[in-house]
Amino acid sequence: MAPRGKKLVTKSLPAFIARTQFGQILERVSGNRERFLVTKNGEAKAIILGVEDFLQAVVKIPPELAAIQAEAKKRGVDTLTLEEIEAEIQAVRTAKRRQPKV
Repeated sequence: MAPRGKKLVTKSLPAFIARTQFGQILERVSGNRERFLVTKNGEAKAIILGVEDFLQAVVKIPPELAAIQAEAKKRGVDTLTLEEIEAEIQAVRTAKRRQPKV
């Protein structure tokens, strides 16, 4: 992933190339934070960008969520994989089941 401070450049490509190389384009927008302007007959028709870029550009993060994200980053858990998160949830559930009921 590109560093946050890096300037993003939008690349232009014709629709027929976007159609034939769509899988590669998806990898580039999600992995490299690249953006693509899709044209047809020289006219801009669509933008392809990753979810993270879209959310940063369009969605305003509620203060509560921003606080949770900041805390996660401070604790170093903002980089957990989905598998690690699921394992953590399972561990907590297992521990709760083992506690004696009152």
